[in-house]
Amino acid sequence: MRALIQRVSRASVTVDGEVIGQTGPGLLILICAMQGDGEAQADHLAAKIAKLRIFKDEAGKMNRSVLDSGGSALVVSQFTLAADTARGNRPGFSAAASPDEGERLYEYFTAQLAAQGVPVETGRFGADMAVELVNDGPVTIWMEA
Repeated sequence: MRALIQRVSRASVTVDGEVIGQTGPGLLILICAMQGDGEAQADHLAAKIAKLRIFKDEAGKMNRSVLDSGGSALVVSQFTLAADTARGNRPGFSAAASPDEGERLYEYFTAQLAAQGVPVETGRFGADMAVELVNDGPVTIWMEA
């Protein structure tokens, strides 16, 4: 699985003019299941992200996790993280999991992140979504499992 994690002051996702998920201070997680991924990769990524120390402590150092900081997460499916740009000018997405498997792993990942104790809201898998965010820092981290 691939994830792009952004520490945010706030973030929201809108579908058809309606806000369907949002977070205040916390994380915006764009997530993509790749071919061959399974629950083990989702478990690993959820545990790692929940404990990732990218929030400031009292001394201003990145030493606290989303759990430590009392933040929450907005998780949005993003199959374009599977983009292959090695040839030509049009990205290929054949490395992404099939839509059915991608949706299953997306839902599984969000459940595992919530099981870690992180309050989670989501986008809508496969929908045309508008994502707004205020990146705090900015802090943006790429992860793979």
